[in-house]
Amino acid sequence: MTEKEQSAKVVEDTHKWTPPALTPDLDSAALENWRVQTERLRKIAKAEGLTMSGVSKSSGVPVGTLSPWYSASYKGKYENITERVKRWLDSHDESRRALTGMPAAPEFVETPTARRLIEALIYAQTLPEFSVVTTGSGLGKTETARHYVATRPHAYLVTMRPSTSGRHSMLQELAMALDVSESNPARLDRAIGQKLLRNGRHTLLILDEAQNLVDDAVNQLRYFNDEFGCGIALFGNEAVYRRWGSASGGRDKDGYAQVHSRIGLRILQRVPMAGDVEAILDAWKITDPEIRKLATAISRKPGALRQVDRALKLANMVAIGAGTAMTADHLKQAWANRGGEELRS
Repeated sequence: MTEKEQSAKVVEDTHKWTPPALTPDLDSAALENWRVQTERLRKIAKAEGLTMSGVSKSSGVPVGTLSPWYSASYKGKYENITERVKRWLDSHDESRRALTGMPAAPEFVETPTARRLIEALIYAQTLPEFSVVTTGSGLGKTETARHYVATRPHAYLVTMRPSTSGRHSMLQELAMALDVSESNPARLDRAIGQKLLRNGRHTLLILDEAQNLVDDAVNQLRYFNDEFGCGIALFGNEAVYRRWGSASGGRDKDGYAQVHSRIGLRILQRVPMAGDVEAILDAWKITDPEIRKLATAISRKPGALRQVDRALKLANMVAIGAGTAMTADHLKQAWANRGGEELRS
């Protein structure tokens, strides 16, 4: 067996996290520290299903160093590696303690706003037509789209960026989302269309951050809608609504009318709906009226519902650190730590 093969076998064996069979030649204090840290590492790794390479990435200790250190075949200075592993283990334990006792944050809350957006997506997918959805920041637009795609067949979410604004770059993103492989650029849109067609006439493409798309790219989406019966939902900021959703959108520029006439549903919502914050607080099982009042005040700030969710998570961590249940003071502190101005209950 070559040296490289032997090294690979050591790494493979230590993935099983058996106790080290060897003992390094160290003084008593260093040896005791090595034993303590290897045992800590072994218990954590086995309990959490961590691999040697996974621990290496998290700790920053190269796997070619970590593995022989653990197995007591390391040729370097043990004390240095032991200290690096100890620091990672301490940090890992501290993070776990912070999460212990923290109530699980709801993965998705169907707020009134979320229900409204879901209905717009159902409309676009069922008919099929275009829907244009514009909401203020932090109202759950992206999370709702992700939830919809995760819970319904033949719906795909693609997030646009400035670098994917053009027609061809958008098609490449769609091809990745749909698992379409086509090396000829001239045939890419047809290959995507055939995939949409195979899924039947109830397919939906959700384009998030659609304000990044140029006109030619949106016109390509019109082709998918016309030729393959694919619903299209354009999610984005108010620029999307001004271009495609407003009453004058089809009159301002040649070519806009073809898309504008296909838009069956338009949503422009800048602030949370009545009941949005209440739905989130109910999902968190928060009944304290003072906390609910403060959370409602946070929802009126920039970032809206997203700020509420993140402030509640931080407030819970603050409360856990203090060894108490979350109070309005913890929420105030969390909001202040996030850079918010003073809240008054």
